[in-house]
Amino acid sequence: MKNQITDLIGLKIYSENGMFIGEVDDIILDIDSKRIDALAVGKLNPEVMEIKSHKGVKIPYRLVKSISDVIVIRHIPHMFRNEGEL
Repeated sequence: MKNQITDLIGLKIYSENGMFIGEVDDIILDIDSKRIDALAVGKLNPEVMEIKSHKGVKIPYRLVKSISDVIVIRHIPHMFRNEGEL
């Protein structure tokens, strides 16, 4: 089944451990290789990441494990703060 790339915008992102990360605000493309490079994520969970002067973060697309009603990304140790509390 093929979807439009714009279908990703607004999807919620969770780590594979079930931690809510944020929502997709935009898609960053690598035009030369015709691939998605990263997901621009806004509405970040403040429990997960502390961003002081930025409005969001970029998550490399290679971390994406699955896409359905939500996006699940691989959990990388020490990537998120407060991860030991889950």
